[in-house]
Amino acid sequence: MTPPAITHEDLAPKPRGVSLASKTGVILTIACILCGLLCFVLSLFAEATRSEVTWLVLNDHNSKGGHKGEYECIYSGSGEVPLICASAGFVTLGITMLVQHSFMLIALSKTTPPMFVSWDPESSRPIDSLSWQAAFFFFSTWLCFAVGEIMLLIGLSVESGHLKDWSRPRPSCLIIREGVFTSAGVFSLLTVFLAAGLYATLLRVQWLCQQQENVRREVLDVSTLYASPPRSPRPPHLTAHSRLSDAAGQNLTLHWSSLHQYLSGSALSYKQDSPV
Repeated sequence: MTPPAITHEDLAPKPRGVSLASKTGVILTIACILCGLLCFVLSLFAEATRSEVTWLVLNDHNSKGGHKGEYECIYSGSGEVPLICASAGFVTLGITMLVQHSFMLIALSKTTPPMFVSWDPESSRPIDSLSWQAAFFFFSTWLCFAVGEIMLLIGLSVESGHLKDWSRPRPSCLIIREGVFTSAGVFSLLTVFLAAGLYATLLRVQWLCQQQENVRREVLDVSTLYASPPRSPRPPHLTAHSRLSDAAGQNLTLHWSSLHQYLSGSALSYKQDSPV
């Protein structure tokens, strides 16, 4: 059974733990998407349990002289539950972005950039298009991340303002408008999905560059093979040695032939001189 042929893929270095094409990158990307879903669920829970305000009329003077009454507000809750959910979503989204982008930066810094040679103008267009796509994903990811974190931070500051004496009537109450936490959850989802798109785009760019590098190596190997000079003649000392060997062989053959003729002639003369 003949062994399989060795190809360029076998000789190419295998992806390590810090490579974009490694299992670590795929696992981190899936984990980041799950963390984004967790942030979305926490934001929905914070939206459902956010504090609301009830207004109370203390002194109604509408019936006496047309004066306006005095109003005070009371919170519907202490805001601990939405505060905890918003805090958990804020920290989870921040850690997710930090881990995923740190991994991509480390993987790109440890990846040796291939020597890209454009054999024709059409070959560089896919890589240029993917580079613009990666730039779009990068800026969109950080924009959505910033908006989502700011919304969660606003919710944190508002819900933490009435943890104590929340049932006491107050002349003014500050609450979060409806839909703020939900919007923060949506931006969290957009952040992780755009980050996954950025990872996939970088992986595609790396694969195309590797393919271009493989084509360049094959072209250089073939050109080197066909451009190699013809075989040089044998060295002079080898030629002289071979000539000496041939001459010695011929001399030895002539010597044996002469010896054979001499012996044959001696035997014939001995037969003729012997008595009958």
